[in-house]
Amino acid sequence: MEYTIQQLANLAGVSSRTLRYYDEIDLLKPKRMNSAGYRIYGQKEVDRLQHILFYRELDVRLDTIVTLMNEDTFRIEKTLLQHKRHLEQKRDRLNQLLQILEQTIESAKGGEPMSNQSKFAAFKRQQIKENETLYGIEIRKEYGDDTVDANNHLLQLTESDYLKRQEIEKALTEQLREASNSSIITKETEQEITQLHKKWIMFSWSTYSEQGHIGLADLYLEDERFKRYYDGIASNAASILRTAIRNTLIP
Repeated sequence: MEYTIQQLANLAGVSSRTLRYYDEIDLLKPKRMNSAGYRIYGQKEVDRLQHILFYRELDVRLDTIVTLMNEDTFRIEKTLLQHKRHLEQKRDRLNQLLQILEQTIESAKGGEPMSNQSKFAAFKRQQIKENETLYGIEIRKEYGDDTVDANNHLLQLTESDYLKRQEIEKALTEQLREASNSSIITKETEQEITQLHKKWIMFSWSTYSEQGHIGLADLYLEDERFKRYYDGIASNAASILRTAIRNTLIP
């Protein structure tokens, strides 16, 4: 079965303008153009659009989706299983947040008071789970179970520490974006980036070593998932972060 651009837009619940934009950025090309010059989409394009909308539901950036779906290694069955796993994680996160929200509402109504630690437990627990799912195998292989399990230290953070960690992460993100937009990255900027990153990881590491810090920085380029995450913050952010850490810590 074939669809015009308007028919596919109606079927998928998106605008025809969106489909035209997807065509422009080489994300979703039509099957063919008819004699009148209108875009015509087939079943292959319908299936591809479904994948795109799954990625969008998971808040994946469009430029990242283009890269993922145009890679030679892209496989439909594998990608569907990934969508399923990620959506299950998102569902679990929402359930945890709803539970905390319900407890907070009851507490506000005069019910049992919530501890400040409980208010943030779901946020920290979900972050640990996501890190383990995405990077656990590689990091455990590199640093051992004891080091990785120290991430549970996140669960012990006070409200003040948790908020401070978020502030540091925001400052690090801003520094990476500024460095990405700069023609020259100074030694002082690299040192500031390294110190911010060190402060950030120390909220989850029980002990610190420069060698471990350098090894983690290397993973940011060696592992595509790390690289994709940081490059989603700013262009070449993974490389900037790794270079800053190595230049600062290696004499």
